[in-house]
Amino acid sequence: QVQLVESGGGLVQAGGSLRLSCAASGRTFSSYAMGWFRQTPGKEREFVAGISRSGDGTYFGTSYADFVSGRFTISRDNAKNTVYLQMNSLKSDDTAAYYCAAGSSIATSALLRRSYKYDYWGQGTQVTVSS
Repeated sequence: QVQLVESGGGLVQAGGSLRLSCAASGRTFSSYAMGWFRQTPGKEREFVAGISRSGDGTYFGTSYADFVSGRFTISRDNAKNTVYLQMNSLKSDDTAAYYCAAGSSIATSALLRRSYKYDYWGQGTQVTVSS
């Protein structure tokens, strides 16, 4: 069982930056691929970024949604059981609830994009970008 707690959301002006954090419980954090998704009311949850599991020699990198366009960076710190999403050059379209997720059976960067591959989800943190 893995529990995920997101933080770092808030209100920011367009063009600004935020760093989201997702703290995970448990002793096997490094064995999980991690992803960030977002959702706005009335829309389906969409993939933002994902990062491979690591620590066992099977690291396969990161994946980003096309709309990120180099503005966001996902990273992980296994010593702190935390995954981050650094978001720069924020736009009003980035306004959403952001969720982190952990998956134990994600073996390729393409599968990072598939929400159904994730086993655990956080409660979300709201990001609001004012124009």
